[in-house]
Amino acid sequence: MLDDRKTAILSAVVQEYIATAQPVGSSHIASAPGVQVSPATVRNDMAVLEQEGFLVQPHTSAGRVPTDKGYRFFVDHLTEPGRLDATRSAEVGDFFSAAHGRLEELLHQTSDLLTRLTNSASMVLGPAAAAAVVRSVQIVGLSTTTATAILVLSNGTVASEVIDLPDDTVDDEIRRAAAHLDSMLSGRSIGDTSTVPTLGEARVDEIAVAALDALRRASSDDQVFVGGASTVAASFDAVEVVRDVLHTLEQQFVVVSLVQNILDRGMSVAIGVEHGVEPLAACSVVVAPVVVDGEHLGSVGVLGPTRMNYPQALATVGLVSDRLGRHLGDAG
Repeated sequence: MLDDRKTAILSAVVQEYIATAQPVGSSHIASAPGVQVSPATVRNDMAVLEQEGFLVQPHTSAGRVPTDKGYRFFVDHLTEPGRLDATRSAEVGDFFSAAHGRLEELLHQTSDLLTRLTNSASMVLGPAAAAAVVRSVQIVGLSTTTATAILVLSNGTVASEVIDLPDDTVDDEIRRAAAHLDSMLSGRSIGDTSTVPTLGEARVDEIAVAALDALRRASSDDQVFVGGASTVAASFDAVEVVRDVLHTLEQQFVVVSLVQNILDRGMSVAIGVEHGVEPLAACSVVVAPVVVDGEHLGSVGVLGPTRMNYPQALATVGLVSDRLGRHLGDAG
């Protein structure tokens, strides 16, 4: 355990490095709040912090920079997550007050909001459509051989899939199949429905079964929105790091498992290799669940370099997750 002075020195080094991205020297830290000792004393303490793995000196004549262990100590000993300034807080409030329309659009715009507020990559995972309550089902004929099955859910999701029609299908059969599905699914979750009771009309039953199968597939897809990938990539000088970050963020299943794994471990911040995704070892992730009526229905997070502004990121992610949860609850 670090004593109060070393804790203050480490905190000052972390905050200065986050602000400047330059190695931090002892003379600059000596006058920092909570330190107030001679530069020589700071140098001695920084040497101890380096020996214990909290700091590293990139070059012999340079100052020191935090290690992942140093960032972890800093985050774990924050007295509070930080607060957004009035302008950013108002932007979040105005965003959700004006938000309306389809869920997919809301989640996409939420990812853009997080990127603007934190200058980091954003990750927004929406609620699983299969668990939401069905509001209506429609089947719209496109041609003599195809139709579109449309599912409207209580969480604002609209899923649609093109299906093939049996030979010689007429409009009235499409209408009856849609009405049959709508009466069967409305007020229930599509994830709880695996079969369609038959009506005894071959083509109508075939259309209803095809539509249900297609809509179950469409509603099982994860709703994942990643924004600001190029923004976070610009934080790194090494080309291979940039390439790894961009490639990883393009893989939806990796983003989903990354966020879920962090939350499953009871963490809100994963620093460097802590998150277990090797191509993102130079990055940290800050996440929070989106909770509606006590149920975890999604997640929001930001990803940036390990020298990200953790207090601001925690405050932003916390506020956005809370407001998104309240918005989804009101919409439901």
